[in-house]
Order: sequence, then structure tokens, then C-alpha cells
Amino acid sequence: MNKAGTLGSFNMFTLWFGAAVSLAEIMTGSLLAPLGLRNGILIILLGHLIGTLIFAFVGIIGFREKSPSLRATRLSLGRCGSYIISIFNIIQLVGWTAIMLIQCARSLQSITGKLFGFDNFFILVILTGLLVGIWAFNTQRGISAVNSIAVLLLLFLSVIMLQTVLQGKEAQEVAAGISVGMALELCIIMPLSWLPLISDYTMLGKSSGGSFWGSFSGYFLGSSFMYIIGLTTAIYTGSPDPVGILTGLNLGFAALLIVVLSTVTTTFLDVYSAVMSTLNLSERFSRGRLILAFTSLGVVLAMFFPMEHYESFLYLIGSLFAPVFTVVLADYFLFKEDRSGDKFNIWGLAAAAAGVAAYYFFVSRDLVLGATVPAMAVTIIVYLTFRLIKNQMKIRTEQYAR
Repeated sequence: MNKAGTLGSFNMFTLWFGAAVSLAEIMTGSLLAPLGLRNGILIILLGHLIGTLIFAFVGIIGFREKSPSLRATRLSLGRCGSYIISIFNIIQLVGWTAIMLIQCARSLQSITGKLFGFDNFFILVILTGLLVGIWAFNTQRGISAVNSIAVLLLLFLSVIMLQTVLQGKEAQEVAAGISVGMALELCIIMPLSWLPLISDYTMLGKSSGGSFWGSFSGYFLGSSFMYIIGLTTAIYTGSPDPVGILTGLNLGFAALLIVVLSTVTTTFLDVYSAVMSTLNLSERFSRGRLILAFTSLGVVLAMFFPMEHYESFLYLIGSLFAPVFTVVLADYFLFKEDRSGDKFNIWGLAAAAAGVAAYYFFVSRDLVLGATVPAMAVTIIVYLTFRLIKNQMKIRTEQYAR
């Protein structure tokens, strides 16, 4: 592991602000348009407050233990338990890398076709993949300054986009199509999707407070702002497509920069964290070669495989992580136990499985609280119950032995 303590609070802020600035978040925010501007903003802020607080507390574990996210799960799930989660995480990260490259290349096709008369999908995927790889190669070697500049530029361009959209337009009524519970869920789940990655970067933090507040404020502000942009543009233009809006407003170069920079500042985190998850399985691999391998795999998948059909599988994997990290948080902050010397924490894995089942049960019920928070509550209740049963069994065994 490289020397820790290289990311200050501002670097941590821009890292996670950049991760939040993406077309996916703008488009997700646009789905909340039926709620109206005021209610939509309130739901966005509440959902992100819940999700990002959980996200930042997981990051504290990485800072304190100076350990990547999936290696840190050994403290709770045991060595082999962390291997299982690492494998699932690698699959989802490579998949999301490919999907982000696909989305970027398709968005660029309309922009570069209009600006330069060039719209070759394969070349655009390769070029974007190269930038992602360069960012990932330099995660711990000075990229923080470049990333900070890129994020500030993205913020400036996003403000221009929002200002341009609002000029001379009136709010439109959008047909109902989403419940309050589902809207809240869409806001909570976005920061929680980064749970397996957060400690890969907070372990490099200079201070506990800087790691927590830099990560929290960067992602909370960045993601909330992207959602609000999506919500506002959908209400004022009737379109959920930010790229189409930008090109229609003759902001082609701004659109080009937004699409490329937002993809790179988000996707390099997926590549680098896939590397860190692999190193949890074995440290014999070269970090540089793994970055090259995962970037190349993402590019190849983006060019030749129908990744849209893979998205539902990726969401299925993603639903594992909130219950899993509920167990990790409970063991670390509540029970203060270290199981890194064990192979498995059977009780913890069983509680996480119950949480995943609860998640899909609550999704079908469309609760006002969404599905993630109730599923996490079920996970901790089941885990506490299992621990009580285990302790009672231990007491009875000791009494019988006497």
C-alpha cells in the first residue's frame, strides 16, 4: 500500500463532488419532476442527507484502519466473507465502467457529429477509456490537483447550463409518474452505491474530520445539485436529456466538456476500486497492470456487448451492499469486534441476506420511507437477534460443560 495521508479535506471534497457530477445523476433527478420543484428539492435534500451520512461513516472506518473498503469488511465478515463481497464488487465495477463509457460515447456522438462531423462510437469509447485509465493510474500521484480543477470547471459549466435553461422559460406541469417513496429511494440509493468504494480514498485522508466532512459535503452538494439540475430542466423544458438540451441551446463545447469530464471524474473511481477489491483477494497482482486490465475490459465490454441487458444484474448486486455495510457499521461502531482472523461471520452474512430479501419486499410495497432504510433496519434487528441467540447458546454450552 502506498503511503497514506495524501488527500486533504479539499481534495476529498473535489474527489467526491466530481464523482457526483454525472449525466446519470442529472437524468435521475429529472424523474422527480412530477413532484414539482419545491417538493422535489425537499425530497432530494432529505434523501441525500440520509444516504450520504451512512456513506461518510463507512469512510471513517477506512481512515481509522488505513484500509481499502473491501479489506475493511474483514473486521466484520471475516477473511473469506470479505472475498465474497470483493468478487461481487469487482463484477459490478467493471460493468458500471462499461456502461458509463457507453453512455458517454453515445452522448458524444450527437455533440461531436454536430461540431466536427465525427461520430464513430468505437473511437469515442477508446478515447474516453484512455482518459479514465490515465486518471486511475494517477489516483495517488498528483491527480488530486488536476481532478480539483476539472471538478471546478464542471461546477462552472453546470451553473451556466442551469442559468441558460431557466432564461425566458416557464415551469411546466409534468404528468404524475413517481411516488414520494420511490423518489426518496432514488435519492438515498445513489450515495449508498458508493459504499464499497469510499474507504479506498478516505484511507488516504490526512485527518478523520477532513475525510468525513470532505467526503460528506463533496458528495452531498455535488449529487444534490445534479439532481436539482435534472429536476429543474425537466420542469422548465419538459426534457430529461441534458445533452439534447445543451446542444439545442448551441452550447456544444460546454456539452462536450461536461460529458467527458463528468464521465472521467466518476468512472476512474470504479476502475481504481476494482483494483483495490482485487488486491483484497491477493496482493500478488501489480496495481498498474490491474488498472490497465480493468480499463481495457471496460472498453471491450462497452464496444461489443449489449450492456443494457446487464444493468438489472448490476442493480441486483448493488442491493447487497446496504445490508452488508449495515453489519459492518454495527460491528465497528456498536459492538467493537474484530473478526478479521475468522474465515466467516455466518451470523453477519445471514443478517445481510435477510436485509436483501427485505429490500425487495419493501420495494414492492412502495413505502414512503423507500426500501433501503427499512431494509437496513431489518438487517440490524435480525443481526441483534442472531447475536442474542448465539450468546444464549454459548451460555448454555458453558453451563452444560460444568
